[in-house]
Amino acid sequence: MRVFLEIILLLVGIALTAVVAVQQSKGEGLGSIGGGARMFFSNRRMGKEALLDRLTAILGVTLALLAIVLILIE
Repeated sequence: MRVFLEIILLLVGIALTAVVAVQQSKGEGLGSIGGGARMFFSNRRMGKEALLDRLTAILGVTLALLAIVLILIE
């Protein structure tokens, strides 16, 4: 059972990394610290962006829960 959960944890981690890598940046990063130009975005989200956001949240929560379960099993 433990080995199965570890394999699932590994696959979820790889999937989460891939989903985060595919997402586009939503801000200027560290460039906004110096008072750089600000971009104003509308609150509407496009289909692909919303799907990636939701998938990131689901995979992140799944990764955390699997890690906790694996700690409690031992």
